[in-house]
Amino acid sequence: KKGTQSAQMSDDETFETNESGASDTIPTPCSDVKKGGYCMLKGQPCKVVELTTAKTGKHGAAKASITGVNIFTDKKVEESISTSHSVGVPIVVRTEYSLIDIADDGFVTLMKEDGSTKEDLKLPTDEESKEMVEKIKADFAAGKDLIIGAIAACGQEKIVAFRETNN
Repeated sequence: KKGTQSAQMSDDETFETNESGASDTIPTPCSDVKKGGYCMLKGQPCKVVELTTAKTGKHGAAKASITGVNIFTDKKVEESISTSHSVGVPIVVRTEYSLIDIADDGFVTLMKEDGSTKEDLKLPTDEESKEMVEKIKADFAAGKDLIIGAIAACGQEKIVAFRETNN
């Protein structure tokens, strides 16, 4: 019985650690990383755009050269990792919110599914998002009901898409 109790306690501890957000990534064998997937490169959450492996040399394990794009800044990141090592795969969560308001400073008021509001997200200012942001502002000004799509990982969140509601 005592063994069972301590096992339960350690399970609870593990659960509590995960619940508190201690880990934003999942350790994954480098060989499982695929093009189009996500992985941490130089400490940044990235979408993998290119992946090449070099054969084993006389000095050890094969290397994987991974090129990714930071999912928040769109900057290119490259890293060479031994294929026998593990890499962190960021836990990326996509969420949709109803757009309630856009402030002059670019912060948006969004409504979550539970009806509460969220006001800590700003319209993106990077060059790649410029066209989308202009369209969001124009559609909102025209009185359209919009759904904002955001991705979150590693304690950061960014608006990446929008669509008109199906009303």
